[in-house]
Amino acid sequence: MQVVSISSLKGGVGKTSVTLGLASAALAAGVPTLVVDLDPHADATTGLAVRPSRQSDIGQLLRNARRADLAANVASSGWTASASAGHGHPIGRQVLDVAVGSAYTGIYDRPDLRRRDLGRLARMLGNVEGYALVLIDCPPSLNGLTRMAWMASNRVLLVAEPSLFSVAGTERTMRALDLFREEFAPELAAAGVVANRVRAGSSEHMYRMAEMRSMFGELLLEPTIAEQANWQQIQGAAHAIHQWPGEAARQAAAVFDELLKHFTDSGRRRHRKSAAPAPAKDSATAAAAPVAG
Repeated sequence: MQVVSISSLKGGVGKTSVTLGLASAALAAGVPTLVVDLDPHADATTGLAVRPSRQSDIGQLLRNARRADLAANVASSGWTASASAGHGHPIGRQVLDVAVGSAYTGIYDRPDLRRRDLGRLARMLGNVEGYALVLIDCPPSLNGLTRMAWMASNRVLLVAEPSLFSVAGTERTMRALDLFREEFAPELAAAGVVANRVRAGSSEHMYRMAEMRSMFGELLLEPTIAEQANWQQIQGAAHAIHQWPGEAARQAAAVFDELLKHFTDSGRRRHRKSAAPAPAKDSATAAAAPVAG
């Protein structure tokens, strides 16, 4: 079972959107997947069309991690019914489950969590079976919840936009990941960096993409994710990108299909430790970036 944390130090870069895109690709490919919504905003839960029921949310489960039964408290994504109906013929059960997010998880999002508290999610996932992939949507910080997710994961996927602050934040996150691995999780690996909301016609974006290639090398994953004009509409409707009509959605779905292969295709898995990023450019170099097109 691959357990992948989707992380970003900077908010607003589309981290949850990437989580949802990968979940959509996994559903379309028939990969049994669990999404753990660890962000207190619980946007992934909303986007996955989860209907409220009596199951305990992930915050409540973390409170009693030793006795919690995560498998008994997951909710099925509303996307599964649409995916099954779209085939037009009976198929096996498609699995896309959600460990429901809530604001309650915020009590763990502090920088001083003890080591045994960092292992709460790992203990719960250790008792879960039936999934090939677990995606953990982390909050945009390096506090307790993100560190708890990293402790439970095999790999960490970093999400960045081609902008000065996002690139700098991604470099800091990569260095924090190196330090965390040395102290807590020697087997943890960087899955890579995915560039999101890329505008090919923007000179600023192209400059930052070249900068990211220089800094992260082969850790910068291909393909990149282009800016999607109707992405907010798709998420607002709580639909999977693979189920949305139109050529733009079809192309975006194909991008997530390719990115998913980094985690599910044994021929392309790269269980590697993250290479140290290149030294940061100084402020004078950063200021020389061209004005956005």
